[in-house]
Amino acid sequence: QVQLVEFGGGLVQAGGSLRLSCVASGFVFSINTMGWYRQAPGKQRELVARISSGGTTNYADSVKGRFTIPRDNSKNTVYLEMNSLKAEDTAVYYCNNPRGGVNYWGKGTLVTVSS
Repeated sequence: QVQLVEFGGGLVQAGGSLRLSCVASGFVFSINTMGWYRQAPGKQRELVARISSGGTTNYADSVKGRFTIPRDNSKNTVYLEMNSLKAEDTAVYYCNNPRGGVNYWGKGTLVTVSS
Protein backbone atom coordinates (compact mmCIF):
# COMPACT_ATOMS: atom_id res chain seq x y z
CA GLN A 1 0.00 0.00 0.00
CA VAL A 2 1.46 3.32 -1.10
CA GLN A 3 1.86 5.88 1.66
CA LEU A 4 3.24 9.38 1.42
CA VAL A 5 3.46 11.24 4.71
CA GLU A 6 4.46 14.89 4.85
CA PHE A 7 6.10 16.64 7.79
CA GLY A 8 7.40 20.10 8.51
CA GLY A 9 4.69 22.59 7.73
CA GLY A 10 3.99 25.52 9.99
CA LEU A 11 3.98 29.27 10.41
CA VAL A 12 7.00 31.26 9.28
CA GLN A 13 7.72 34.92 8.71
CA ALA A 14 8.34 36.29 5.25
CA GLY A 15 11.99 35.93 4.35
CA GLY A 16 12.33 32.84 6.51
CA SER A 17 13.03 29.22 5.69
CA LEU A 18 11.29 25.91 6.16
CA ARG A 19 12.03 22.33 5.23
CA LEU A 20 9.30 19.86 4.35
CA SER A 21 9.84 16.11 4.39
CA CYS A 22 7.90 13.35 2.68
CA VAL A 23 8.45 9.78 3.82
CA ALA A 24 7.34 7.20 1.28
CA SER A 25 6.49 3.54 1.62
CA GLY A 26 4.81 0.79 -0.37
CA PHE A 27 6.89 1.09 -3.54
CA VAL A 28 10.51 1.16 -4.67
CA PHE A 29 11.32 4.75 -3.86
CA SER A 30 14.74 4.96 -5.48
CA ILE A 31 13.52 4.33 -9.03
CA ASN A 32 10.60 6.73 -8.91
CA THR A 33 10.08 10.39 -9.68
CA MET A 34 8.86 12.39 -6.72
CA GLY A 35 7.29 15.80 -6.58
CA TRP A 36 5.86 18.54 -4.43
CA TYR A 37 2.68 20.39 -5.32
CA ARG A 38 0.83 23.12 -3.51
CA GLN A 39 -2.66 24.47 -3.38
CA ALA A 40 -3.45 27.94 -2.10
CA PRO A 41 -6.96 28.92 -1.01
CA GLY A 42 -9.20 29.39 -4.02
CA LYS A 43 -6.54 28.24 -6.46
CA GLN A 44 -5.76 25.07 -8.36
CA ARG A 45 -3.09 22.67 -7.23
CA GLU A 46 0.20 23.46 -8.96
CA LEU A 47 3.55 21.79 -9.37
CA VAL A 48 6.26 23.28 -7.19
CA ALA A 49 9.19 20.96 -7.85
CA ARG A 50 9.96 17.51 -9.15
CA ILE A 51 12.97 15.22 -8.98
CA SER A 52 13.56 12.16 -11.12
CA SER A 53 15.15 8.92 -9.99
CA GLY A 54 18.36 10.14 -11.60
CA GLY A 55 18.29 13.45 -9.78
CA THR A 56 17.04 15.70 -12.56
CA THR A 57 14.99 18.53 -11.08
CA ASN A 58 12.29 20.85 -12.35
CA TYR A 59 10.95 23.91 -10.57
CA ALA A 60 8.05 26.24 -11.02
CA ASP A 61 9.26 29.65 -12.16
CA SER A 62 7.84 31.19 -9.01
CA VAL A 63 10.19 29.21 -6.76
CA LYS A 64 13.35 28.95 -8.85
CA GLY A 65 16.37 30.08 -6.90
CA ARG A 66 14.50 29.85 -3.59
CA PHE A 67 13.40 26.20 -3.28
CA THR A 68 15.30 22.95 -3.73
CA ILE A 69 14.11 19.35 -3.81
CA PRO A 70 16.74 16.91 -2.60
CA ARG A 71 16.03 13.25 -1.99
CA ASP A 72 17.56 10.62 0.27
CA ASN A 73 16.94 7.18 -1.17
CA SER A 74 18.39 5.50 1.93
CA LYS A 75 15.55 7.07 3.95
CA ASN A 76 12.81 6.86 1.29
CA THR A 77 12.44 10.59 1.80
CA VAL A 78 12.12 13.60 -0.45
CA TYR A 79 12.49 17.10 0.93
CA LEU A 80 11.43 20.56 -0.08
CA GLU A 81 13.82 23.17 1.21
CA MET A 82 12.20 26.57 1.04
CA ASN A 83 14.11 29.81 1.50
CA SER A 84 13.22 33.49 1.17
CA LEU A 85 9.59 32.60 1.73
CA LYS A 86 6.93 35.00 0.59
CA ALA A 87 3.31 35.46 1.61
CA GLU A 88 2.29 34.02 -1.76
CA ASP A 89 3.97 30.73 -0.85
CA THR A 90 1.20 30.15 1.70
CA ALA A 91 -0.54 26.91 0.72
CA VAL A 92 -1.08 23.28 1.55
CA TYR A 93 1.91 21.38 0.21
CA TYR A 94 1.43 17.86 -1.11
CA CYS A 95 3.92 15.13 -1.78
CA ASN A 96 3.38 13.38 -5.10
CA ASN A 97 4.47 10.18 -6.81
CA PRO A 98 3.41 9.75 -10.43
CA ARG A 99 3.57 6.10 -11.42
CA GLY A 100 1.87 3.91 -13.99
CA GLY A 101 -0.50 6.65 -15.04
CA VAL A 102 -1.66 7.19 -11.47
CA ASN A 103 -0.84 10.09 -9.17
CA TYR A 104 -0.33 9.16 -5.56
CA TRP A 105 -0.69 11.92 -2.97
CA GLY A 106 0.03 12.59 0.63
CA LYS A 107 -2.53 14.31 2.82
CA GLY A 108 -0.65 17.58 2.71
CA THR A 109 0.97 19.92 5.17
CA LEU A 110 0.05 23.57 5.65
CA VAL A 111 2.66 26.28 5.21
CA THR A 112 1.66 29.77 6.27
CA VAL A 113 3.97 32.69 5.56
CA SER A 114 3.17 35.85 7.48
CA SER A 115 4.09 39.20 5.97
